[in-house]
This record gives sequence, structure tokens and C-alpha cells, in this order.
Amino acid sequence: MIGRLLAGFGLMALCVTIHAVGVSAALNRVQRVAPQAKTLWRETLLLVFVAVSVVLLHLAEIGAWAALYVWSGALADLSSALYFSAVTYTTTGYGDIVLPPLWHFDVGIEALTGILMCGWSTGFFFAVVVQLRDANARR
Repeated sequence: MIGRLLAGFGLMALCVTIHAVGVSAALNRVQRVAPQAKTLWRETLLLVFVAVSVVLLHLAEIGAWAALYVWSGALADLSSALYFSAVTYTTTGYGDIVLPPLWHFDVGIEALTGILMCGWSTGFFFAVVVQLRDANARR
């Protein structure tokens, strides 16, 4: 049980690291590009860039959880593990694939991690919108 919790918290730490690195890189790009985004079209392209970047981060994090499930034998194949992880991370929770009871804490940690990372992404997206609005107000 303790080993499973440590594995779950390790994956959570990896997700936070992936997100921190990715959001920092995206923020650097936004800070360089935002002052030049003087038209609605350019602002929209910047927001699309941010949205795609954030989704790619989430997919990497989902992939990390899926890799754990396959590597440890909790799920037999990567396809099922990616599906299960995406459904768990996003807290959709269809329940058509279920892990053995030994893994239930890890599944809960993945769901909580997904909620946290999605909240972080939402906050980041909002901060970019505010930055664009402030840049427009200064012009």
C-alpha cells in the first residue's frame, strides 16, 4: 500500500514538473509575442498556441500515468492504459476499465492530479488573456 502511494505521488510530482516546464516555456513565448499581437487575428493565434501547448502537456502527463500502468502490469496494453488514464485524469470516469483494488489509491491520485493540472492550465490561460487585454489598453 505504501509503495503504491509513493508511486502515485512520484507520478504526481512528475506531472507537476512537466506542467511547470511546459507552462514556463509557453509563458516565455507569450511574453515575447503578446506585445506584437496587435490584431484580433494575432491574439487568437496566440491563444490557440497556448491551448494546444496546454493540451499537449496534459497528454504527456496522461501518457506518464499510462506508462506506469503498463510497466507495472496493472493494464495489459498501452492503448487501454492511455484510454483509462485519459478518462481518469479528466475525471470522466466511465468505469468500463477498472484496475485491481491494489491500484485504487493511485487512480484517485491521478484524478486529483488531473484536477490540479487542469486548474493550473485554466489559470494560465486566463493570465494570458489578461496580459493581452492589458497590452491592448496600453496601446
